[in-house]
Amino acid sequence: MALQVWETLKESITAYTGLSPATFFTVLALALAIYYMVSGMFGSSNQGHHQRSRDFEEQMQPLPPPVQLGEITLEELKQYDGSDSKKPLLMAIKGQIYDVSQSRMFYGPGGPYALFAGKDASRALAMMSFEEKDLTGDISGLGVFELEALQDWEYKFMSKYVTVGTVKSTIPVTDASNTSEPAETTDRDAAKSAEDGPSENAAVETVRTPNVDADKKE
Repeated sequence: MALQVWETLKESITAYTGLSPATFFTVLALALAIYYMVSGMFGSSNQGHHQRSRDFEEQMQPLPPPVQLGEITLEELKQYDGSDSKKPLLMAIKGQIYDVSQSRMFYGPGGPYALFAGKDASRALAMMSFEEKDLTGDISGLGVFELEALQDWEYKFMSKYVTVGTVKSTIPVTDASNTSEPAETTDRDAAKSAEDGPSENAAVETVRTPNVDADKKE
């Protein structure tokens, strides 16, 4: 029975492939060897790719709704640089704070713009700079093209992310008092002049009065 099946198989191989049974099985063995060789070379990398894909899917969980923080300082803003995964990822432009948690791959740890997170990066964005000294909200001295670039960034953030607060201003208030001092001094001087004026006039009148009386007697 087995011999009869073998003979039938050989006839089918010759009829359908045009090869002898020995040649057919040799080609089949080579094909299997190449397949296992290729699988061994790329199997580990594919497994690593699948593992990374699963890790990425686990991280892409639904984000909590943005929390309004109100007005906070720059020091407080640093707490939202992505180092704590339980806190939202925040970034500020021109004093406006945006929740960029949905773009953690860009602004989170390891991302290409991670150094902007937790800061007001207005100057760095305007200048397209990655230097530490430019990670500030001070945009004084920028040119027209740099200000236009910053405006484009602001429009992009306004349309894509939710505003959750503002950066507390640190402008000193001593300037106003200094500017008011000259005015107060001027007012005091004017008042003093007004007080001194009548006394001088009165002295003049007092001196002149005896002369008038003396003329009348003569």
